[in-house]
Amino acid sequence: MADNGRLVFPFTAIVNQERMKRALILNAINFRIGGVLIRGERGTAKSTAARALAALLPDIDVVAGDAFGCDPHQPATWCTNCREHAAQGEKLPSYTRKVPFVELPVGATEDRVVGTLDIERAIQKGERHFEPGVLAAANRGILYVDEVNLLDDHIVDVLLDAAAMGVNTVEREGISFQHPARFILVGTMNPEEGDLRPQLLDRFALCVDVQGVRDARARMAIMERNLAFEQDPAGFYEEWLPQEMMLAERIEDARRLLPDVRYTRNDMSTIAEMMAGLGVDGHRADLVILKTFDEVQTSIAELDKMVASARDKASDVEAEQEDVSMYGDAAGEDRQKKA
Repeated sequence: MADNGRLVFPFTAIVNQERMKRALILNAINFRIGGVLIRGERGTAKSTAARALAALLPDIDVVAGDAFGCDPHQPATWCTNCREHAAQGEKLPSYTRKVPFVELPVGATEDRVVGTLDIERAIQKGERHFEPGVLAAANRGILYVDEVNLLDDHIVDVLLDAAAMGVNTVEREGISFQHPARFILVGTMNPEEGDLRPQLLDRFALCVDVQGVRDARARMAIMERNLAFEQDPAGFYEEWLPQEMMLAERIEDARRLLPDVRYTRNDMSTIAEMMAGLGVDGHRADLVILKTFDEVQTSIAELDKMVASARDKASDVEAEQEDVSMYGDAAGEDRQKKA
């Protein structure tokens, strides 16, 4: 699929890096998980995977003329402008567009990230005018932050706060504006260039370490696929289209099944015992794994079976104990107490 009119490398054509791809898919199914931090050396498909995921996701309906990508079907999440227009009885037309992929600009300031209120205009003309920032552009899409470990800590805090809350509120001189900021936060970093402060690292729900592929045959496959894509992007994409469509459909099915997932006390006990045994700091890891139960149940390997079962039995989906360990390391590894 295209990104700003340019074909991107297919997500399903990425060789290996299964843990990274799975972490991205989990967040695509449920943005409430809280994002993923991908750590690894350069040239390990980190940015390629993030862009490919955005191109893979289904189109979204947005309010026409709205700079914040408000969902016309979810009035509770609308921005201040949409709420006011609706309150005045105005109809809000909509159109369909691609899921946005937004890359945080290098050296972005807080105002560039959250947006700004024009106080002078408000005082002189009595009009509230809000200039959207990066968070507005990324709403309902993917916000990609390269070299997140080199960003100012305050900017990282702002991004993580917005990702956790799902809303961005800006207040200046008694004037406020609010808009939805529901996005998949994908941060990447090369540990050799510096660490991320532990307090910030803890706030990324999932953390995945990636390495260059060591198997010679797999490395050959990487070269062959990249050469084929460079020589004929459209032809290469067509070759992988069936796999792309299958994964996109499975993600949509997983999203539809999400509200039907139910947790048991046994599920919670399994998670609590695992995290306690690992000596994990705090309780964020427990909650992250509980949320990923939703997506584990609709994982790519098991999704077809679950969809058929849900349709045949018309019953709620319950989480399976054995699925917990699949993501315990991604959620708890960096939260373990250091000896």
